Amino acid sequence: MVIVESPAKAKTIGRFLGNGYTVRASIGHVRDLLRSSLSVDVEHDFAPKYRVPNEKRQIVKELKSLAKNAEAIYLATDPDREGEAIAWHLLESAEMQPEISHRVVFHEITEPAIAEAFAHPRSIDTSLVDAQQARRILDRLVGYSLTPLLWEKVRGRLSAGRVQSVALRLIVEREREIEAFKPDEYWTIGAEFTPEGMRTKYLSRFYRLDDEEPVLPKEETVNGLIHDMEKADYSISKIKKSERRRKPAPPFTTSTLQQEASRKLGFTARRTMAVAQQLYEGVAIDGAGTIGLITYMRTDSTNVSELAQNEVRKFISSQYGADFLPETAPQYKTRSIGAQEAHEAVRPTSVLRRPDDVKDQLTPEQFKLYQLVWLRFVASQMEEAVYDTVTVDITGKTPSHEYTFRTSGQTVKFPGFLVVYEESRNEDRERDEDENQKVPAGLEEGQKQHLNRLIPEQHFTQPPPRYTEASLVAALEENGIGRPSTYAPTISTIQQRGYVVRENKRLFPTDTGILVTDLLVEHFPDVVDVQFTASMESDLDKIASHDMNWVDVVRQFYGGFEEEVERARKEMPEVKTEPEKIDRPCPVCGNDLVIRWGRYGKFISCSTYPTCKHTEPFLEKIGVTCPEDGGDLVERKSRKGRFFYGCANYPKCQFVSWKKPVPQPCPNCGGLLVVANKREFQCLTCNETFLQETVTEGKSD
Repeated sequence: MVIVESPAKAKTIGRFLGNGYTVRASIGHVRDLLRSSLSVDVEHDFAPKYRVPNEKRQIVKELKSLAKNAEAIYLATDPDREGEAIAWHLLESAEMQPEISHRVVFHEITEPAIAEAFAHPRSIDTSLVDAQQARRILDRLVGYSLTPLLWEKVRGRLSAGRVQSVALRLIVEREREIEAFKPDEYWTIGAEFTPEGMRTKYLSRFYRLDDEEPVLPKEETVNGLIHDMEKADYSISKIKKSERRRKPAPPFTTSTLQQEASRKLGFTARRTMAVAQQLYEGVAIDGAGTIGLITYMRTDSTNVSELAQNEVRKFISSQYGADFLPETAPQYKTRSIGAQEAHEAVRPTSVLRRPDDVKDQLTPEQFKLYQLVWLRFVASQMEEAVYDTVTVDITGKTPSHEYTFRTSGQTVKFPGFLVVYEESRNEDRERDEDENQKVPAGLEEGQKQHLNRLIPEQHFTQPPPRYTEASLVAALEENGIGRPSTYAPTISTIQQRGYVVRENKRLFPTDTGILVTDLLVEHFPDVVDVQFTASMESDLDKIASHDMNWVDVVRQFYGGFEEEVERARKEMPEVKTEPEKIDRPCPVCGNDLVIRWGRYGKFISCSTYPTCKHTEPFLEKIGVTCPEDGGDLVERKSRKGRFFYGCANYPKCQFVSWKKPVPQPCPNCGGLLVVANKREFQCLTCNETFLQETVTEGKSD
């Protein structure tokens, strides 16, 4: 008997193993702490009290029955701590015989990988189980202590968690940085030159004032310099030509996959992991049956197996030529704190399954993510890109000063990995406006340059950007908070709780999120401290590597935490939040209607609820009127969690759009515009498309 976690994986593995094997799915965990109580005996070494939930009893009963007649049992759950713990819970809850029970681990669901795993079974790694159990107990101690406190002191339906509260704190503190930010004015000066004997014009940037970097804080300073600059005669003082090499990005880890899928595909972290799970567990491919297309997607390692590297190197050589193949296979150093190097990076299980070859068998989402993984992996194993760079300094002198302008440019000498894939730019990283200017050919040192015009520009320093899901994942990883399996659920939780809202990809803390963070920082500074949380993750890693005892780790944390809880219960004043009123009476009793938070987010109810039981869904207006009846367009969510836009007068008005409408009218016909993609609007009336910036400026393209 073989036990895996999901039916899809069971189907795929069952086909590989063939007759003689019974493959069953546990459908995740089969045993957990009781939901109705703490379920941790703090007086007796934090012993957990596990039970099989009602919805899993039939599964456990069936597994127990099958186990009695099995010659051998293989626990083939996921290759991480969570999977190890599930295997242990299966062994315990289904009363399997340890002497015939084996643990098998694989990082891809392909026939060779399955054969290799079953040829080398092992016993359950109790240290990995202890590490997961310690995490579960720590999270339960924090959650079951702080959540009731928030319900009592603030309002119901709130929650606090060991990792989620730190993530929320990062967002709140970033918002406060933005609010406290005071912009500083600064100026830059550009210049347009024409080389002597040529007609070409090119731009340059003021780079040096005498021998120092220029400081231009005010317009008066700039005006004085410009007046003097115009008197100078300019010539090229230096030309520097060199070669720059650029390495490809490493293959994906969980964190980088979520970040890149957010930037390139617009996927949330949760959506990325759901689609990646499907690709990992198996997809029906013509001529190959059901097969896993990518390796395990919860990983912080950039390692690649020798087998996979050999395959991709042959592919690169045959498809792109020997020039694109590095002499030795690239090796990448994992940047994640506490990375599990035994794991592999996220990669295609076979590079020979090209995205276009399997496109017809995949959903659009599956194809987009598989293509992203495939391209990134192939590029990561290719030769570096090579650029020819040139830097030109143009200097002019007056009796007062020496002015140097600089122009820098580069051209691709050899594209290398760029023929396949280029990593997206971090949206929060400032773009260097001078990184690739056009430099005329034929320039020589000493050549005179005619100054056509000077271009002064005013700027203001910008506050730090609000987090996106992508940049928050990067921050969590950089600070060692959580692990690959926790990023997506953490970000989803703080949004579901109403602590954070996502607008135009940016994460904004709500008043409730700010209030909860302030209370936790004041009364539980360690729990929401970034360094403390990272240190706790390090201790969990040490448990997994046999270097620490899980009970000692939990005891060390709980001693101080228990005291903080008791002190907070006495000292934390009530800050009950009143429901927000809306300007409309209850249609049943006439009292005010208010916005409340429930299990599924915001809803509207009577202020006297539950005396008056009137409720209605909360509709988020987007500031656009319905093209059919003039009502307000509102944001709604489908049963599958996808956002769409419809009229507030539904069901009387049936207007709906999956694309977000915008307030600007169509410049062609005055109809309703929707966001077609990152750069374009589309009119629903005349079907014309327009560049967004031209519509914003009031011009059509």
